[in-house]
Amino acid sequence: MQDNTDNPTREPIFNLPGIVLVAAVLMAAIHVVRVYLLTDDQDLQVLIWFAFIPARYLAEADTVFPSPVLAQVWTFATYALLHGDFTHLLVNLFWMAAFGSALARRFGATRFMLYSLICAIAGVALHLLFFWGEMVPVVGASAAISGHMAAIARFGFSPGGPMTQSIRISGNAGWKLPALSIVETLLHRRALLFLGIWFAVNFLFGIAGGSLLGEGTRIAWQAHVGGFVAGLLLFKWFDPVPSDPAAQNGIDQHDHSDDLS
Repeated sequence: MQDNTDNPTREPIFNLPGIVLVAAVLMAAIHVVRVYLLTDDQDLQVLIWFAFIPARYLAEADTVFPSPVLAQVWTFATYALLHGDFTHLLVNLFWMAAFGSALARRFGATRFMLYSLICAIAGVALHLLFFWGEMVPVVGASAAISGHMAAIARFGFSPGGPMTQSIRISGNAGWKLPALSIVETLLHRRALLFLGIWFAVNFLFGIAGGSLLGEGTRIAWQAHVGGFVAGLLLFKWFDPVPSDPAAQNGIDQHDHSDDLS
């Protein structure tokens, strides 16, 4: 799959980078196996081993959740590959395609996966602080995708970027402009509006999640916030695009497209 920087007429969002496609296929395959190939008891075992369960960290957890000790470590990451139902999966795949694709083109596959992993870990770490000892499992890639959205706030609103009202740079080059600093992001009117809307929507869904999704179902909005804040703060440590506009000329002549594209 080739990068289409020189072809501004083709919409990158529908030309998924390889790493985004691999992640989407992996999450979809896992869910299909759980729904159609596993028994209810086997699927419960999958959740016990791989979902993030705050009660796992209680002293008596071994008697309630018989699983390897290292599940206390790996579930900080593996929960992001599991989903509650097909609607949950499809919603996350849609937002990953919309926001993750631009980020994957900017970062490349390795940086994209590490950044997503850290955002996922930060998300459930914050959730754990709020719900220490709770039995309800947390699943879904939303915290990682929230980190992708935070990254867009850092570079999508750069002068000439695709999220601005000014004259835009077309093609993938528009997503590879030097990013705004944290201070510049917070002072940018449209970026700040984006941040405000994101937090407001997550807060409202967090409050109304039970009534919207059914009894016993809750949106783990704290995990979303954790992933978003981590993505916003840690973005510059992963960003391969120089902050100096003069150094950008070197990038413009060498395409840093996703290495799995």
